[in-house]
Amino acid sequence: MVRENEIRAGETTIDFPSRTDAGVTFIGRINTPWTSRLTCPRQGRPDGPVCSMTIFPPWEQALDGIEHFERLEVLYWLHLSRRDLVRQSPANDGSARGTFALRSPARPNPIGTSIVRLVERQGAVLKVQGLDCLDDTPLLDLKPDRSLFTPIAPPQAGDFEMRQD
Repeated sequence: MVRENEIRAGETTIDFPSRTDAGVTFIGRINTPWTSRLTCPRQGRPDGPVCSMTIFPPWEQALDGIEHFERLEVLYWLHLSRRDLVRQSPANDGSARGTFALRSPARPNPIGTSIVRLVERQGAVLKVQGLDCLDDTPLLDLKPDRSLFTPIAPPQAGDFEMRQD
């Protein structure tokens, strides 16, 4: 059975650095039905429950035009996750893999990402399906799903660069 913050056989931790290199600004909060990692899905589902993301002032005006996109990429801060695991045992069988080879929420910078379906916008609140995070998760950023997005800005030289062998 998975527990909230256990260290499993085969896992490795480090002393987490106290110094940070950058700051982030939370732009809102995510509300979901899940209050524990034990009940939260491991991956969001497009047919999952409708969840809401409330955008803080003054960021509400940054939502202008977002309703034109069916899918959004959501980046969020996994605020209750461990940050000191470098090797993890997701199967809890003693075998371990490096954190960067997993989609586990335990990471040095616990940034989660999901592609969600936009159900509706109600002012500063977006209703979406496809999340896999706990209730009251801090929201970092929103972007149109890149597979649906065509850049608005004029092309620049780097847009046409190709690999040279």
